[in-house]
Amino acid sequence: QNNAKVAVLGASGGIGQPLSLLLKNSPLVSRLNLYDIAHTPGVAADLSHIETRANVKGFLGPEQLPECLKGCNVVVIPAGVPRKPGMTRDDLFNTNASIVATLTSACAKHCPEAMICIISNPVNSTIPITSEVFKKHSVYNPNRIFGVTTLDIVRANTFVAELKGLDPARVNVPVIGGHAGKTIIPLISQCTPKVDFPQDQLEKLTGRIQEAGTEVVKAKAGAGSATLSMAYAGARFVFSLVDAMNGKEGVIECAFVRSEETESPYFSTPLLLGKNGIEKNLGIGKISPFEEKMVAEAMSELKASIKKGEEFAKNFK
Repeated sequence: QNNAKVAVLGASGGIGQPLSLLLKNSPLVSRLNLYDIAHTPGVAADLSHIETRANVKGFLGPEQLPECLKGCNVVVIPAGVPRKPGMTRDDLFNTNASIVATLTSACAKHCPEAMICIISNPVNSTIPITSEVFKKHSVYNPNRIFGVTTLDIVRANTFVAELKGLDPARVNVPVIGGHAGKTIIPLISQCTPKVDFPQDQLEKLTGRIQEAGTEVVKAKAGAGSATLSMAYAGARFVFSLVDAMNGKEGVIECAFVRSEETESPYFSTPLLLGKNGIEKNLGIGKISPFEEKMVAEAMSELKASIKKGEEFAKNFK
């Protein structure tokens, strides 16, 4: 059953290369198609020497994109420009919105049934763009389009584990909402194992999870944003999705998707994954008053980012 055909669009970039390495290393992947506008033949040649079964092929430039996508079950899109110090994720909008609209348009034409996993920021806008593009091509299925927010969960797990002296691999903090600043809402009250923090420490921890991306952007001092941890998180999400597509039961990941759980038309919550993508949206569940307040405060920013994405897609030719 482990015959996933995966395409990475933006495979030569800072996230794309380590992500492709992790995918090549997995026994779940039988075919790995790498696409970018530069360097993909080299990246593909390099990875193809690794002694795992995934068959790697590189595709270069728009004319080779259709061939790259044909027959793929999962498409992961980390393409776009990274953040620089002083930039918000929204500052990337104009460049990355066009890139995502172009690439997802090709997906809608050449692999309309594939699971689409979007990493390109701002995710709060690029997911609505992807949905609108798929609607335009009359192949929209909201259960197959995911904004990958897994890095927020990975960070929350790591930071909580550090503070409590736990093994991070055993910590699980759901993170809901969106994927930028205060729309990132870690549900520490739902952490397993159960943890307690005094309010001041809880606020500091929450702030750190929300601004962790900026922490990396600053530390890299103009040389990019979170690429290695994002590649890890992206691979984790893809492996969960492929496991679920292969029939594994009880696979749960949070992702930013079309949603009716709140007044926001897109929202990240824990999702039960299955053969056809989202089997069931598990919703927000019971949360603390502090978390309820964060959800309420995230709404206006979330809705504005979503509307911005939808407007862009409507005018995109």
